Amino acid sequence: MSVVRLLLRWLFHAIALLVVAYIVPGFHLANFTTALVAVVIIGFLNMTLGLLLKIITLPLSLLTLGLFFLVINAIILLWAGHITPGFRVDSFAAAFVGAIVLAIVHVLFSVVAD
Repeated sequence: MSVVRLLLRWLFHAIALLVVAYIVPGFHLANFTTALVAVVIIGFLNMTLGLLLKIITLPLSLLTLGLFFLVINAIILLWAGHITPGFRVDSFAAAFVGAIVLAIVHVLFSVVAD
């Protein structure tokens, strides 16, 4: 993956996070810079703890046809909200709806980008 493509994906993910903050009540972002930092933290959490959670809950995820991954993504968003200054998620419900909207926006971006 080229550096330009990586930077574009980072920007798209930050924009997607801003879209979620605009749509979902209880999802707060201070500004675009905060969104860029939050995307890095969310990516790091997904690579480490998220991966571990997904491996541990794989049978449950298979049983729910992958829908349980949305719960894990919501947990990651909550954790990122606690770590990132200027980024806050008020409740698990807001994180869960945010995870759903984020997944939809990512699909739309990936269709447009590819």
